[in-house]
Amino acid sequence: MKALLTIGTLLLILSGNAQNLKIAKLKYNGGGDWYANKTALPNLIAFCNRELGTLIAPEEDVVEVGSKDLYLYPYIYMTGHGNVVFSENDASNLRNYLIGGGFLHIDDNYGLDKFIRLELKKVFPELELKELPFDHPIYHQKFKFPKGLPKIHEHDGKPAQGFGIIYEGRLVLYYSYESDLGNGWEDRRVHNTPEEKHLEALRMGANIIAYCFAYAN
Repeated sequence: MKALLTIGTLLLILSGNAQNLKIAKLKYNGGGDWYANKTALPNLIAFCNRELGTLIAPEEDVVEVGSKDLYLYPYIYMTGHGNVVFSENDASNLRNYLIGGGFLHIDDNYGLDKFIRLELKKVFPELELKELPFDHPIYHQKFKFPKGLPKIHEHDGKPAQGFGIIYEGRLVLYYSYESDLGNGWEDRRVHNTPEEKHLEALRMGANIIAYCFAYAN
């Protein structure tokens, strides 16, 4: 089994002394559009490399949820609008990745919520998604979000909420709900996103990346 990058390696990356760190988008079954938001991660990567001094490869990889290649990536991004189905092997592999030091960011692109909550019970049947308090470190990295997850795109008039799964004291999964961070990361012309919302989304995304790197085990 391939090991995750260690904290020491990640700190070297943050200090500009390592090369070729990659992040990935999660490919899953069920028919949902896991491939949504084509320009999102490249834009976030460019922002992190500029603002945080990271050296992340400019294009994300794609990794299947049941693949052992999950272990190559300290940060994995999952998005979509529709159905998600994790097989028993998928759930077991994702659980092992997360408890072994990995980090999953699930970004509801409107419509994912009712499916992903069910599938996460296969991964962590003993744990619940819990809303993170506004003083959680993920909101207080380089960029400060004293009111928690920002609202980027409007759908149902609901507030943006950031949920997490905490395993043995470590946040292993962050779930951004009713925010649409990924849409905010995309090229502004794609969703006609105002410049200030585009920047707000990128800053929150950079905080998630920074948190993931700082707290990886």
